[in-house]
Amino acid sequence: MPLQHRAEFDAVVTFRNGGGLQTRGFRVDVPHADVTESEIASLFVTACRLLMVDRVELSGIRIFAEPHLGTPGGPSEPRTRFVELSHVIGAGTVTYPGLPAPEITPHLTREASRDVYAEGTEFAIDRISMVGNTGTYLDSPFHRYADGTDLAGLPLERLADLPAVVVRAVGGARGVGVDTLEHLTVAGHAVLLHTGGDAHWGTPAYAEDAPFLTEAGARWLVDHGAALVGIDAVNIDDASPAGGGARPAHTLLLGAGIPVVEHLTGLENLPPTGARFTAAPPRVSGFGTFPVRAYASVPELEPHDHRRSGGWLPTQG
Repeated sequence: MPLQHRAEFDAVVTFRNGGGLQTRGFRVDVPHADVTESEIASLFVTACRLLMVDRVELSGIRIFAEPHLGTPGGPSEPRTRFVELSHVIGAGTVTYPGLPAPEITPHLTREASRDVYAEGTEFAIDRISMVGNTGTYLDSPFHRYADGTDLAGLPLERLADLPAVVVRAVGGARGVGVDTLEHLTVAGHAVLLHTGGDAHWGTPAYAEDAPFLTEAGARWLVDHGAALVGIDAVNIDDASPAGGGARPAHTLLLGAGIPVVEHLTGLENLPPTGARFTAAPPRVSGFGTFPVRAYASVPELEPHDHRRSGGWLPTQG
């Protein structure tokens, strides 16, 4: 009989809207024996269908193998749920106050193409004129530094399938600082600042008193090895008059070769840990910033009988 790897653990969960829960001896199916603690936490949150999770603390983790108790075809394979994290770009979309909106016009209309191709065949070829800072976009070091790495030079390891850690900062101080970050493991991770600023996207309020990453917070992320940093707000720096035009987060992060993704959305749909983040721009040389299709993949398992697992399925109030 085929074997299925499983994890047994105790868990303490706290929620962003208050309250928490505890469980002892909970078990979930895991895809392999080398599963990480963050992956187990994500699978636990998914299995219990928990929402508004702020933090999951695991202890007493034990990984073991036992005969598969599911379908006769073998162990359940983890499924993947994709989460959209980008805003839609359209003609006239205003991303950043003072910057021009994109213009989308036809280069070759479907009607005109009928004179070019065989009967019954038609195409549309469109033209878009826009600044790189449009929609959800990524900043490369070249955006800040003349000798920095441009979009074409960024390694895929900095852009694709990064383990993500989501920093819950909704309703807190405008500036996300060290006190919000210091309990997290960020080395090699995409650090995604969930501030709730995206709720005002497309309105004047989006740029008013917007959340940002403090200089001390940016330095802490550099010192602790973050691979990429993103935010769901108008700027990773304080772009208000109070910021005085200084851009310390851009300066520190891009100076350390850490790409920055701004104008994310939908971060509330990600678990605190366990997701994988991707935001890859086209390979444009001599260019520092460009829109991305930012998204995350979250592992999910087929439902199984928790009565067999030794745990219990809590109800979130």
